Amino acid sequence: MKFSKIARQQVVPYWEGSFSHPFLTELQAGTLDPAIFRYYLIQDAYYLKHFSRLYALIAQQAQESDLKAYAAQSAAGLAEGELAVRRDFFDTLMITDVEVAATAIAPTAYHYVSHMYRQLVAGTPHVAIAGMLPCPWLYQEVGQYLAQRQSPVPIYQRWIETYSGAANADDQQAAVALVDRLYDHSTSAEQQQMLAAFRISTQMEYSFWEMAYHLEKWPEGSRNNDAKSR
Repeated sequence: MKFSKIARQQVVPYWEGSFSHPFLTELQAGTLDPAIFRYYLIQDAYYLKHFSRLYALIAQQAQESDLKAYAAQSAAGLAEGELAVRRDFFDTLMITDVEVAATAIAPTAYHYVSHMYRQLVAGTPHVAIAGMLPCPWLYQEVGQYLAQRQSPVPIYQRWIETYSGAANADDQQAAVALVDRLYDHSTSAEQQQMLAAFRISTQMEYSFWEMAYHLEKWPEGSRNNDAKSR
């Protein structure tokens, strides 16, 4: 059985749950709190910066020519495409470098990025690319789903259009086919690592909506100076 089929069967609650998450349903309806979208963009900028770096690292370490080429093209494509769109969003919403620097990276964004780096450090390029696949694949499906009805808020509609195009769908089909081939040529142990990496990343994708919607922050810890000493 193909990697993509096995992997999708393991993540149904998180993958399908994304389509009904209030972050996305309210974004399409135009009722999403602008502060939530602003927070999401800042966290996503951090995520995408490292996502691009990970593609570049995989391109350096990969042995297969098709994986090396895909990762290198994806790193360049992010810089020219999605990251450029995000900069345009920042300009439209007047999100400054000062505001970004003053906004702490949320726990979920930090853990998600750390998880993906770990797949390359403790695993292999095959495992790492499997762990990166949920993001572009899920966003492409979300974009097509949301495009069925336009958002009345222009910047929310622009976000939807970033992921709903036919070219993006073709790119993701090619990426899925690539990971399917890599899975077929991996060891049994590596295959299990690829599935685990994909599963955790999909769970983190769902958590990313949650993070933004609830403006997730790090816990402040105890401020009780009278706590008992150990």
